[in-house]
Amino acid sequence: MDIIREKLKTLPKTPGVYLMKNAAGRVIYVGKAVALKNRVSSYFQNTRKDAKTQALVKEIADFDYILVNTEIEALMLEANMIKRYSPYYNILLRDDKHYPYIRIDMNETFPRVCVTRRVENDGAKYFGPYIAAHVLHEVMDTLSRMFPVRTCRMQLPDGKKHRPCLNYEMGRCLAPCAGKVSEYEYKRMVDEIIDFLSGRHKGLRRQFEEEMKAASENMEYEKAAMLRDRIRALDRLFEKQKAAFPDLNDKDVFAVVQQDDEAVVQGMFVRRGELNHTERYFIRSPGETAEAVMSQALKQYYSSVTGVAKQIYVSVEPEEKELIQQWLTQVRGSKVVVHVPEKGDNRRLVDLALSNAREALTRRLARRQREYDQTVGALAELKTALGLDTDIDRIECYDISNTQGTDSVASMVVFRGGKPEKKSYRRFRIKTVEGADDFASMNEVLTRRLRRALQGAEGFEELPSLIVVDGGKGQLNAAYDALASLGLEDLPLISLAKREEEVFVVGKSDPIVLDRQSPALGLLTRIRDEAHRFAITYHRSLRLNKVEDSVLLKIPCIGPSRAKALLKHFETVGDIRAADVEEIAAVPGMDIRAAQAVMDYFQSETEDGA
Repeated sequence: MDIIREKLKTLPKTPGVYLMKNAAGRVIYVGKAVALKNRVSSYFQNTRKDAKTQALVKEIADFDYILVNTEIEALMLEANMIKRYSPYYNILLRDDKHYPYIRIDMNETFPRVCVTRRVENDGAKYFGPYIAAHVLHEVMDTLSRMFPVRTCRMQLPDGKKHRPCLNYEMGRCLAPCAGKVSEYEYKRMVDEIIDFLSGRHKGLRRQFEEEMKAASENMEYEKAAMLRDRIRALDRLFEKQKAAFPDLNDKDVFAVVQQDDEAVVQGMFVRRGELNHTERYFIRSPGETAEAVMSQALKQYYSSVTGVAKQIYVSVEPEEKELIQQWLTQVRGSKVVVHVPEKGDNRRLVDLALSNAREALTRRLARRQREYDQTVGALAELKTALGLDTDIDRIECYDISNTQGTDSVASMVVFRGGKPEKKSYRRFRIKTVEGADDFASMNEVLTRRLRRALQGAEGFEELPSLIVVDGGKGQLNAAYDALASLGLEDLPLISLAKREEEVFVVGKSDPIVLDRQSPALGLLTRIRDEAHRFAITYHRSLRLNKVEDSVLLKIPCIGPSRAKALLKHFETVGDIRAADVEEIAAVPGMDIRAAQAVMDYFQSETEDGA
């Protein structure tokens, strides 16, 4: 506090941005002020403050500040600092991470079109987000039929021609890898895709019509039919997406809906009289007014985009409306008006945004409730059902996998707070058990795991709140013997039998039968199934590697290093068998002689089999 008092004495009464920090040096709040000294000092005066400000002040251990010349500069800097630091106590405009985008990598000679959930500053073009999954699927399907761009991850050009894949045969790729299309022709098609995704479909449709007419006149009937199909696909898609407005003015629309410390900001953007795209943001807004949320939404949104419409219609007037208008006017280079429409088409547009925001918030809160029921609620129910005195946090589940008693392995999966904690997953090879003895294998695995915990081994230090084993009474008793041998018989332990989904506990002959629809049973089955999946995956990988290595090592010129390199590149022996000599020779560590030896081996194998 002494540091803060000293800094307060020297604060200037000029515009600026201040950054509040906690004891760890993390920025927890960013604000702006016309007079820094007055604004920052107010936080530490004995005046009545709302709950959020009180909580903030308790955490402040230090602060920094940046001087600017004008209030507008302060507004712009504040928005940038919030974006940079994501402070806990600021209203943060967060786009929903579930929403995908379409990405075109313009740095590639032959760009791919793919779906991504991460937008980066990497020179690629991004289109979205796509709120409804069915719309994205429809767009991607339309793209694949209209524009046969490649979907593979091959680095092109790589100096050689490849054999075209099945997509080329199906008309879904122009096969630039095989030299079937020029760089110019391919880039021209990519430009058409960008026009399509940017909403410039009218010009694209006219282009297709002209090309179809010319193709027909030149008796290029296949090309004309292809262009006709493109036009039809374009019409079908945009007929579904079209939303037209009487005037042709560009306008941006923002609506805010709040409930239970959550808010949704719905943005809708009209260009040339048609709804061009929408964006939706979820905001943590405890104790904030709709006016404050709208203000932060506008500042943060327009600090990261280049286009600003002349008219911005909002569901509620933002705080600092006049200042925001001045700033956006500077950005646009002509007057910008932020307005709450009372009637007419613009009011209906705002109401549409409000309706979308309400629906999104309802879905989000419902999803959050389901997640709560499946995690925190399920753990509470499970605690009660098992009669435990302490809360359940870390659950470990074990499963055994083998094939007729060979290559026995075990899995340990960890759920914390009802959610998987994959960094804590562990796999075990069974060392002391011969044959298919699941009971003895379970005993061995738990003994090894818990002994490591008692020894303080890294990654095994923490004991679970509950141990779950896959199986019935036999697996349960084997697991209990392991715990008892180490003096850990008080650790909560259950087994879950697959057939009837019955829960067995030590010392009780009858199982605990949970309701089939109960969150507790749902959680247990998810954990058990995850342990089974993890064990099976490990077992299959061991078995596959064992078989494939033995096959490859029979080939002249192929040792362990080359076998490993081949499997890493092709993944399976089947893929190696299907490759040509050039592809095999291109694998690191291989050469033409070794590649030919591989081809000769598989060819002779086929002939012998015939």
